[in-house]
Amino acid sequence: MKYSLKDFDYNLPQQLIAQQPIKPRDHSRLLFLDKRKGEIEHSYFYNIIDKLNAGDVLVLNNSKVFPARLLGWKKETKGSIEIFLHHHLKKNTWECLLKGKIKMGMVVEFNQGLEGRVIEDNNDGTWQVEFNYGKKKFWEVVNRIGLVPLPPYIKRDKKDPKDKIRYQTVFANAKKTGSVAAPTAGLHFTDKLLEKAKTKGVKILEVTLHVGLGTFAPVKTEKIGEHKMHSEWLEVNKSVVQELKKAKKGKRRIIAVGTTSCRTLESIDLKKEERQLFSTNIFIYPGYKFKVIDALITNFHLPKSTLLMLVSALASKKHIEKAYQEAIEHNYRFFSYGDAMFIY
Repeated sequence: MKYSLKDFDYNLPQQLIAQQPIKPRDHSRLLFLDKRKGEIEHSYFYNIIDKLNAGDVLVLNNSKVFPARLLGWKKETKGSIEIFLHHHLKKNTWECLLKGKIKMGMVVEFNQGLEGRVIEDNNDGTWQVEFNYGKKKFWEVVNRIGLVPLPPYIKRDKKDPKDKIRYQTVFANAKKTGSVAAPTAGLHFTDKLLEKAKTKGVKILEVTLHVGLGTFAPVKTEKIGEHKMHSEWLEVNKSVVQELKKAKKGKRRIIAVGTTSCRTLESIDLKKEERQLFSTNIFIYPGYKFKVIDALITNFHLPKSTLLMLVSALASKKHIEKAYQEAIEHNYRFFSYGDAMFIY
């Protein structure tokens, strides 16, 4: 069946959009969805251990979010400008989103002596900005003055220093810094919960996909198959590929933690027992045949989003619609800081 964009719309009460994270992390609510039968159970995230079996493979995205929002002012007029770092291009040049009155060649000043000059309009909503600091100095300053890139549907004050810790998974690797948004399904895990999973015999693997704005870019084409995803950089080590291949051969479940892990696993080639390092623009929507994953831990996603289409491909549109409706009726919290679903 061919679906259009309107088929992935739903009404969500504004009060169900989570503005704050749950504390502790693993006390968010969890909806279990049997992807074949459509059966639903309601629980809490710390009980996910009950649905994990010895031999399962749990795959985490270890990419670390960096403080991509920079608040500055025009050198000439002192008018405020916000720069959102999106993608490093070369040397001191970044692809960025800009907020404010933009003019080619203008210089934006920030605290700590950092400056950025607008050098090119990419004509796709992004601009190229060249900064005055080299890599080491640049990152030192950005980590001091940058703000957590919380999504726009979080309406509260976004300067809360707690977000620098909370909008980050406990397994984020500092050597894998590069995401402009958190792989949010991973936010529910604690170190203790991961240890419990290991003790139960669950194999935990890590992959890297640097989450870009493309993951959250709105679909503007009515025919969803015409939508083009932005590319995101991924890395999967040889040892991980080998473990995944063994799991498939042994008919053991591969469970992706988050849509980013899912897209990574569905992008790689398990026939190539080597480190895989490339950019992916894979777009998963109903009709897609999954090659690697068997189950998915994920949050509740925005209407008309590519992420909602992905989960509908895994569990069927019918089952996802029913699960989302029940989540709304039970006052689940939605989106980045919201509750979770285990599709198995």
